[in-house]
Amino acid sequence: MLILHAENLSNQSGIVHGFFGRKGGVSAGLYESLNCGPGSNDSRAAVIENRRRAADALGTAALVTLGQIHSAHVLTVTAPWRLGETPAEDPKHIPLADAMVTKTRGIALGILSADCAPVLLADGAAGVIGAAHAGWKGALGGVIEATVAAMEKLGARRARIAAAIGPCISQANYEVGAEFRARFAAGGANARFFQPASRAAHYQFDLEAFTADRLNLAGVDNVSRQNVCTYAHEAEFYSFRRATHRGEADYGRELSAIVLA
Repeated sequence: MLILHAENLSNQSGIVHGFFGRKGGVSAGLYESLNCGPGSNDSRAAVIENRRRAADALGTAALVTLGQIHSAHVLTVTAPWRLGETPAEDPKHIPLADAMVTKTRGIALGILSADCAPVLLADGAAGVIGAAHAGWKGALGGVIEATVAAMEKLGARRARIAAAIGPCISQANYEVGAEFRARFAAGGANARFFQPASRAAHYQFDLEAFTADRLNLAGVDNVSRQNVCTYAHEAEFYSFRRATHRGEADYGRELSAIVLA
């Protein structure tokens, strides 16, 4: 099983976290092997087993994930829900949001991704954690700021929060058009997150750096990055864009999760 850790989160008291890659699971084919996404067309039994293995690695049986919709909506979690863990439950009937916060111990907050930036946050002194799904739309729309604000409501302090950005698509592999760039008003402060691509009127976007900047603007200075590209490392990570470029029918989702031990 491939699990990456961020030092600034590992240094937080009472915090367990992990950025899981695609190794160590039971899925086959396009989903090989630790696909934790119930929204994929993978075998339901395989996804359930993969999620169980990830939860075990975190030291908990309570792993929750969301129906992610590229929003800035944050859910405050006080009790776990079952995400299709038994055949009678529909995995589509889950909370629709893109971030979670909690001060309840033993609940692993999980983010599913396959190029978007997973962000894990913790204020160990306050006993408050958060997890956010930062695709470009959510990051631009304020999911980072909303997550930090929700953590504050539970007693966290921005100056104490440590945040880690997990594996995501790198700037070198994230080519976008001029209309995309215009959404960011990139002629101003956001221009530094774009560089010209080889094609005319196309650019390469740095999602990881943009996400880190949004954390800084939200008052979180203790930010780490994995600096690992999901698109480039096929053996280790799933990638929506890579699957799309190949015309593949579907793709797996890797899990990033954090829990108060």
